[in-house]
Amino acid sequence: MKASELQTLSESELEQKGRELRDELFNAKIRRATEQLENTAILGELRKDVARVETLLTKKREAGK
Repeated sequence: MKASELQTLSESELEQKGRELRDELFNAKIRRATEQLENTAILGELRKDVARVETLLTKKREAGK
């Protein structure tokens, strides 16, 4: 997911997207532990996506002060 796609989302939409990504990351970690995850590179991508969402949330919250 690109940061430009995320920038158009509102604060509440970003929070929802962050929850979805964290759930997806958790499930991918479980699948890796049980050796059911074929593409382990997805873990890094999901971590980076979560970080992007959190960064944009912080920026939006600071801009709203």
